[in-house]
Amino acid sequence: MDNNNNNTNIQPKKRVTVCGGGVIGVCTAYFLAKNGGAAVTLIEKSSIACAASGKAGGFLALDWCDGGPLASLARASFDLHRSLADELNGAEAYGYRPLTTLSLTVTEPGGKEGYRGSKSKSVRSSLPDWIDGPAETPATIGTAHSTAQVHPLLFTRKLLSEAVEKFGLEVVIGKVERVGTESGRVNSVVIEGGRVIDSDAVVLALGPWSSKFEMLGSLFRVYGLKAHSIVIEPKEPAAITPHALFLSYYPAHGGRPMDPEVYPRPTGNNSTVHNCLIRGYCVIAKLHTRGDYLLELATPCKYWEVYVCGMSSQVEVPDDPEQIVGDPESIQVLKRVASTVSSHLGQEAKVKAEQACFLPCTDDSAPVIGEIPGVKCCYVATGHNCWGILNGPATGAAMAELIMDGHAKLVDLSKFSPARFGSS
Repeated sequence: MDNNNNNTNIQPKKRVTVCGGGVIGVCTAYFLAKNGGAAVTLIEKSSIACAASGKAGGFLALDWCDGGPLASLARASFDLHRSLADELNGAEAYGYRPLTTLSLTVTEPGGKEGYRGSKSKSVRSSLPDWIDGPAETPATIGTAHSTAQVHPLLFTRKLLSEAVEKFGLEVVIGKVERVGTESGRVNSVVIEGGRVIDSDAVVLALGPWSSKFEMLGSLFRVYGLKAHSIVIEPKEPAAITPHALFLSYYPAHGGRPMDPEVYPRPTGNNSTVHNCLIRGYCVIAKLHTRGDYLLELATPCKYWEVYVCGMSSQVEVPDDPEQIVGDPESIQVLKRVASTVSSHLGQEAKVKAEQACFLPCTDDSAPVIGEIPGVKCCYVATGHNCWGILNGPATGAAMAELIMDGHAKLVDLSKFSPARFGSS
């Protein structure tokens, strides 16, 4: 009799479906699954971290959002990155490390202000040796206490593998067609092909594709800012020190200065792989066939690369994230920036990737996080702009609290509520 009563009192797990396999969706799924009170399914249309979450720089800052609406979110997330790195061996698994951040003025040879020649002795002494281009006015804008970095692709996939292996997360590759509702409450997610995933709660973490999803596009606008980047294998990787660079860059043809960024970072060497079995679909890179597959996640960070980004513009977001490519002119500018900043990043270096991604932006420059008005238990988390990697952990942890406990304790999410946009 006692055993029967105990079995009767066991509460079924809340069925939560997270739509979107970028850093925001994966962080949300990770903390929900880790909570233990939810049976979590993550749906991704293409492949995990295939867009901005896999092509970002991975720069983290403690206090750069102070004075604005993101301050508490950013500070909480910076601290959470540190604790996650301790818990998951982030230094080895996904290149977490503190670093010094510098601002520099760089003028291309023959530029409007003229070639400045070799750096003065004082400038040389304040810069790492590998920054041997015409750099001036160096200033430290972040220290090892206030700035850090991760390799965003490895970070996102590490959280995913942990959630699958340890907490039972299910991953499905498929296109979300609609969210099912009944009496003003979520009850399912329908994916292309007709599969219905019964759900007690749904999270829409669709990044720059948010406005293309009718349920969200009718409430607020998320537009895409196309950002370009290249990834370089320097000619002497061991010479590259952990210094992130924020540049005021004067091109040779004159005109307004540009603001590219340069991030040396560790990267996986693919010699060791985490394997985790995912039932239903293969999520290694692209959709293959149904069955049981191994998700291969490179984790050791033994080698070094340099990430250079910039050249952003607002353009229409394509439907397929796999079809996003960089504009050749923008890529060439970034190569020129790299070779001007450092001879280690010039002709003898190898360009490993030329790419672009879309940052999800909102009209008021704040993310949208919270329950969707008029639809109980349907939540959104999007619009993080260039701070998605930084703010992913706190967003995910706060969303998990909101869904499981009814309110977020880690961060006050009220300022990010989709209700702030009013009715359409």
